[in-house]
Amino acid sequence: MTTLLGYHNGNQVRVLLKRYLRWVIVAAAIAFLLHTLAGHWAEVTAIRLRPQGVALLALATGVSLLAHGWAGWVWSWILQALQQPVAGVWSMPVYLKTNLLKYLPGNVWHFYGRVRALKDLGIARGAAIVGVVLEPLLMANAALMLGLASPTPYWPGQILVLALALGAVHPRWLNPIMNRLGQAKVGADDSEPLPEAALHHYPLKPLLGEMGFVLLKGLGFALVISAIGPLPRELLLPVVSLFSLAWLAGLVIPGAPGGLGVFEAIAVTLLQDLLTVGVVLSAVALYRLVGTLAEAMGAGLAVLSQRLAPPPSAT
Repeated sequence: MTTLLGYHNGNQVRVLLKRYLRWVIVAAAIAFLLHTLAGHWAEVTAIRLRPQGVALLALATGVSLLAHGWAGWVWSWILQALQQPVAGVWSMPVYLKTNLLKYLPGNVWHFYGRVRALKDLGIARGAAIVGVVLEPLLMANAALMLGLASPTPYWPGQILVLALALGAVHPRWLNPIMNRLGQAKVGADDSEPLPEAALHHYPLKPLLGEMGFVLLKGLGFALVISAIGPLPRELLLPVVSLFSLAWLAGLVIPGAPGGLGVFEAIAVTLLQDLLTVGVVLSAVALYRLVGTLAEAMGAGLAVLSQRLAPPPSAT
């Protein structure tokens, strides 16, 4: 009994620590942004949209919407690499509908919604879990690859992390992990074992697809900057590259729903040597608005399309 109580109390402590860590990370990011904003307040308030700024923001919204739709299609490639017959016409609306759930506390509800949708389709829960978890891993690899296009002081570390990340999704290393999971149960009350590994080759096609997603996100951000002030052509690639690293930080750092606060803080840190701090602060604020609007539009269009037409089959 004492052992069980100790285990229970230990779990409670870990849950509390994780919960407080989330708020500490978000609070630290917001505090950094507020401090930077206070130091450059006059510069930020002096910034105005260019004459074509509204059109560029609308274009940035469209590109961001295209990025999320493309990510939903690439998700079907990931599932197909795991031997699951799921077509893009099914995966894209499901992906778009669940995307907004990432802003809920915990930052996991979009994953839960996708696993549940795959189960409703008849996909085994284990395969569904692996198919959902593999997607952000490939996105992280894609962002790391694009991040190398603009050297930073952390370039050697970036190369090392990228090499490890690329190796982590190789079937030689990923399959044994999935096989070990296959010996376990999904839950205490679930008798369904996770399936054996299904990756028969390196997921190169989904990885390239995720690079397209991150690239489109970066182009959307560049368009937001262009709405504020001219963006020289020679700065386009560095901006997209450094954006990829900032977006990656928002993806992998725990506790920030949708990367809120973390992405903005890292973007300001990385881009302040290329652009004025006032422009970067204004751009990250506008981009958050543009990105959220695009995600909301994507979810609305997905719901509308499924109401107007019967849901497509998986294959």
